[in-house]
Amino acid sequence: MTPFAALHHRPGRPLLLPNAWDHASAVALAAQGHPAIGTTSLGVAAVAGLPDGAAATRAETVRLARRLGHGGFLLSVDAESGFSDDPDEVAELAVELAEAGAVGINLEDGRADGTLTPSARHAAKIAAVKAAAPELFVNARTDTYWCGQDAPEAEALRRLDAYQQAGADGVFVPGLTGPAAIGRLVGALAVPLNILWTPTGPGLAELAALGVARVSLGSLLYRAALAAAVATAAAVAAGEPVGPVPGYAEVQALSGS
Repeated sequence: MTPFAALHHRPGRPLLLPNAWDHASAVALAAQGHPAIGTTSLGVAAVAGLPDGAAATRAETVRLARRLGHGGFLLSVDAESGFSDDPDEVAELAVELAEAGAVGINLEDGRADGTLTPSARHAAKIAAVKAAAPELFVNARTDTYWCGQDAPEAEALRRLDAYQQAGADGVFVPGLTGPAAIGRLVGALAVPLNILWTPTGPGLAELAALGVARVSLGSLLYRAALAAAVATAAAVAAGEPVGPVPGYAEVQALSGS
């Protein structure tokens, strides 16, 4: 078992995975003691002025992985749906990310038009990635709760079973917040379950008690940073005090990490 995989097998101690969008955010989070850092596809896309979930940021994603992959922390890359419907092309991407130093990849079955990739196609991507880069931890995400499914829990379980059979090392169900449904999925799966933290959902302690193995922050930190930037500008304009922020030298020092 790789060190990254081992972080998903600590009963009662889920991996809290913060998601970065650039070098500075990743290094700053790692400096706070997080052993693993994920990337956020929304943050990577927004920084580049490109849409998220539209297979438009393959180059930016690989470039960031190369910058972060040997940074002294474990890196998992959010690769949307693999930027292709061709399993062989997704496998080529996985090899690039592994060579860059990434230890994990997140692959989603949601599409930009709000539909879901056929489960057999997504499973084929997972199998291709595991064949080409077996050491890479594949976190297979299903968007049944975000794509208007009539029975999202049942469809999620059907899809996740196919994904774990295809070789996924873990599975991810963003939008799932009900404790009972989370507990049922944990009990039905043979691989670790990843949940997206939300302000209205269970806290970290409750998720741990439910058996969740990984808790991701997704785009939350990037969106919070945007909100803080706008609020700080508004405070200056209004003559109000500005809260403590990192100094120039502190941020400059991150570039050498």
